[in-house]
Amino acid sequence: MAEKLIKAAWFSDSVSPPEKFVVVVDTDRADPVELLEPLRDDLTPRLGNIQADILYAYARQHLEAWYFANAEGLRTFLGRSLGSVDTSRPDEIENPKLHLKHLLGSRVYTARVSEDIAHGLDPETIAQRSPSFSGFIEAVLNGGSVRSTA
Repeated sequence: MAEKLIKAAWFSDSVSPPEKFVVVVDTDRADPVELLEPLRDDLTPRLGNIQADILYAYARQHLEAWYFANAEGLRTFLGRSLGSVDTSRPDEIENPKLHLKHLLGSRVYTARVSEDIAHGLDPETIAQRSPSFSGFIEAVLNGGSVRSTA
């Protein structure tokens, strides 16, 4: 998927090619090196002569914690209350992916659903409430080492 998205953005006639791409992987508490190294080794040669920086990032525990940081956006997507979770401290939510799956009810949580949720969220709100997301954004903007503990 990352290859398709990067190539689509790079070769698009409607915009100037991006200077940087960030590939984010949710490790679900797995070793990020074990996930990122094969991805990097496989993706880099397939990108050919694309002349942009490719940053690889990971969310150490759960990308879904960031979704809870924008409680209003997530509530709007779900069309319901978020339950008893403390959205003021999203990085401390215990097993946010499982909590989100329960909130989705009969809907299956897939990468597409995750993407749909993300489209309705405000990154500035998330950065204000989640230190890990704020650190992620800072690293992306400044080209530093990109990783997250959320």
